[in-house]
Amino acid sequence: MKRKNLKTGAAVIQQLHEMAVRLHIDDFGTGYSSLSYLHNFPVDTLKVDKSFVSRMEGAPHQAEIVKAIVSLAQNLGMGVTAEGVETVAQAEALRDLHCTSAQGFLFSRPLPAEEAERLIVEGVGHY
Repeated sequence: MKRKNLKTGAAVIQQLHEMAVRLHIDDFGTGYSSLSYLHNFPVDTLKVDKSFVSRMEGAPHQAEIVKAIVSLAQNLGMGVTAEGVETVAQAEALRDLHCTSAQGFLFSRPLPAEEAERLIVEGVGHY
């Protein structure tokens, strides 16, 4: 991101933050997500990319990446959400890492708005 664009973007995001809009960095650790965002923007939550979560089992290096992202978020006072959780084993491993938020097919497939509202109200099982 060019310096001018970074400054403009940071100002806009700061204004949104002051309006109680929260910034969650999606797919953290891949693509354009960068540690510099944590310095330049008021980030509330890091979302661990599903590519890391899906390879946690049987790949110690992948589990260490997830652990590092969870620790980074927690040490900076941010929330952390693991994406793409599909198995109970993944959910348990994330819980062991103190990752308190997760999303994925283990909990629900994409739903129409009415069904999503019912799921939110009734909740899902805990792992």
